[in-house]
Amino acid sequence: MARSAKGRRSAQERFAAQNRKARRDYVIEDTIEAGLVLSGSEVKGLRGGGANLNDSYAREQGGELWLMNAHIPPYKFAPGGGHESRRRRKLLLHRRELNRLIGAIQREGMTAVPLSIYFSDRGIAKVELGLAKGRRQYEKRELEKQRDWQRQKARLMRERG
Repeated sequence: MARSAKGRRSAQERFAAQNRKARRDYVIEDTIEAGLVLSGSEVKGLRGGGANLNDSYAREQGGELWLMNAHIPPYKFAPGGGHESRRRRKLLLHRRELNRLIGAIQREGMTAVPLSIYFSDRGIAKVELGLAKGRRQYEKRELEKQRDWQRQKARLMRERG
């Protein structure tokens, strides 16, 4: 594993999973870092790669926030078969952050979407949650047109000089 001069992993190597579709499908208004309660085989499965955050979301149940439908592959050397790959996982937040997030989720059209799962400098699994509002289909097309135009413009500028 490539490391920088101080022995730390680069930002790209720390990510265990990213939800790239979330930024296209939602308007992200705010981001929050949350801890994640995992079993040992889930941590090993995350470090091994192959985790998937597509179609996952955070939901409030019983005054707590849970990560639903996130796929963490089972660790093949775990005793007893490891863990269920799509089970719900508890998210750890400070009470003030939790209350603010739950209040925003209960408003019309807001949802908490996991943007990435990564390991902190101390090796602790964290989830970056985005407080998001869904985009309409025509908004997605317009965004794609703008990105294409920006790429084309940059390409023309490079060619001319």
